[in-house]
Amino acid sequence: MLNITCGESNVACLANETVLDALLKANIPIPYGCRQGVCQSCLMRSLDVTPPVAAQIGIKDTLQKQNYFLACCCHPEQDMTVSLPDQQDTWFEASVIQKQQLSPEIIRLTLQYNAELSFFAGQFVNLQRLDGLTRSYSIANSSRHEKILEFHIRRLPNGQFSSWAHDELQPGTTLTLTEARGSCHYLPGRAQQPLLLIGTGSGLAPLYGIIHDALAQGHAGSIHLYHGSRNSEGLYLIDEMQELAKQYANFNYTASVSGACATETGFAQGRAHELALNAVQSLKGWRVYLCGHPEMVNQSKRMAYIKGASLGDIYADAFLTLPH
Repeated sequence: MLNITCGESNVACLANETVLDALLKANIPIPYGCRQGVCQSCLMRSLDVTPPVAAQIGIKDTLQKQNYFLACCCHPEQDMTVSLPDQQDTWFEASVIQKQQLSPEIIRLTLQYNAELSFFAGQFVNLQRLDGLTRSYSIANSSRHEKILEFHIRRLPNGQFSSWAHDELQPGTTLTLTEARGSCHYLPGRAQQPLLLIGTGSGLAPLYGIIHDALAQGHAGSIHLYHGSRNSEGLYLIDEMQELAKQYANFNYTASVSGACATETGFAQGRAHELALNAVQSLKGWRVYLCGHPEMVNQSKRMAYIKGASLGDIYADAFLTLPH
């Protein structure tokens, strides 16, 4: 008999029971559906040990790496401490050390922290200011940067947090943040696999980190980044991306503008996702990352799947358009 710890509860798990069985028997409310590992409603995370292989079948590899598992398929092999995905908030303090204007709409915010924080470029954290106002932002840098987190924050109309960050937030300010979450990040293991990354606006932030992670880990397959906006003011880090494309033969960068009145030279004309998906005949065997406007992300998911990409190889972050 093994012990399962979930929050303040310690539950005995018999030899023929799954983690889901044991928790439900103890009247701990755990979401579940099919009990066959298909619906993934009972997704949980092990906070201390690696889950059994059978409990991770069908889960994205990026989530497997973070010790997520399906409670209905998990016959534990040792004592486990587990939590639901929305019960993991541990808050850390971080200090703003740099604020840089990347474009008229977007700033780069760099924070330094002292806690032990595990993350991948492309994941997101919740940032909270002193009065409790909280917003989610994607991490734009690799964990190789010692105790540093980088965010690209776009000013949104009537956005409380984004307007404050642009106009009032100064270096030296202390913010609090949660542990990193999300499956939209790079993992090594398929170095020859082609990568397609499509982002709009500040959706470049997670893709920027993913690309640097992939290149630093020796990814040999082709990497294609398409970054789009209605006009050139919504684009940023253009020079850096162009320089990266010169430095790495397998990295290709396309910046595009889609506005009807956009006449800027040096940019592709059209929507980033349409340009990207029309340029590739088949996406079979590719890994696809989509970050930005929800409509773009949803359309691109469908188009990528129709073009042959496996659903398990499509990673998406839809940025809400509500005031931020």
